[in-house]
Amino acid sequence: MDFVFEYTSFLAKTVTLVVAILIVLAAAASLRSKGRRKAAGQLQVSKLNDFYKALRERLEQSLLDKDRLKALRKEQGKTLKKEKKKPTEAKSRVYVLDFDGDIKASATESMRHEITALLTLATPKDEVVLRLESGGGMVHSYGLASSQLARIRQAGIPLTICIDKVAASGGYMMACIGNKIISAPFAILGSIGVVAQLPNVNRLLKKHDIDFEVLTAGEYKRTLTVFGENTEKGREKFQEDLDITHELFKNFVARYRPQLAIDEVATGEVWLGMAALDKQLVDELKTSDEYLADRAKVAEVFHLHYSERKSLQERVGLAASGSVDRLLLNWWSRLTQQRFW
Repeated sequence: MDFVFEYTSFLAKTVTLVVAILIVLAAAASLRSKGRRKAAGQLQVSKLNDFYKALRERLEQSLLDKDRLKALRKEQGKTLKKEKKKPTEAKSRVYVLDFDGDIKASATESMRHEITALLTLATPKDEVVLRLESGGGMVHSYGLASSQLARIRQAGIPLTICIDKVAASGGYMMACIGNKIISAPFAILGSIGVVAQLPNVNRLLKKHDIDFEVLTAGEYKRTLTVFGENTEKGREKFQEDLDITHELFKNFVARYRPQLAIDEVATGEVWLGMAALDKQLVDELKTSDEYLADRAKVAEVFHLHYSERKSLQERVGLAASGSVDRLLLNWWSRLTQQRFW
């Protein structure tokens, strides 16, 4: 027991020391950054044509003998010279964006800048491809993400959505904006519905003689609560709000995908890509890799990624908070009265 006590004491001291160091570093970073403007982010652009070319050349080097490789390179050089002499029209451009969605649709912050940048150059002859992965999340967050994609449609630029794994609920709300939706055969799609859930511990509090009071101004300022006693009237109002949100969701999807039998697919169900094609939730079955490799043969393909420059204070803060805080935040978000697509 003495050993356990000593070890626990040592561990507590170590943790305290580490936390103290992190607090000092965060304070120093805060003082250092006072009065300074927040560092701007940076738009990173890479040409995927070069990436695919490098893959092919690396494979050729590995598989072909020296003589065959030399002959191939010579032939490729001749072909390139002939193409340069021919008067050719400028190739169209394909702008590739990525969206990896969480509950709060945090990737919207980068995507909005990427869209703003490409709209300064893109024309209706070009194309935007969004590689989308999301199981949905908060209504207002995915509403904003969808509005950002709508800017592309409003500019008259073709928008293609590629889904390799999942685009459900709020994720499908984003996907439906595309002029064309391409899905992998076993990707998960649909879930056109709304859900909200929260626990209620009022009976537990009463059992231990603990009072909890909720004061509101406005009849429906609070309908359901975690700690207070919920009423049937509050439940009915809460359900009414969910139904209204669901109706808005259905109308939004129907606006961009008029070919859908909306009442048939807006049940909250999900389908795999092959079944989703039959339901007209998607237009084609293909992986994003296959689609972009094909486009790279006839167009210039550019991948855009906007990255925020985090200050020292922010980096220290992330290290101090750790993954536990993020897990707790996601857990609490699901327990509160947030509405989810």
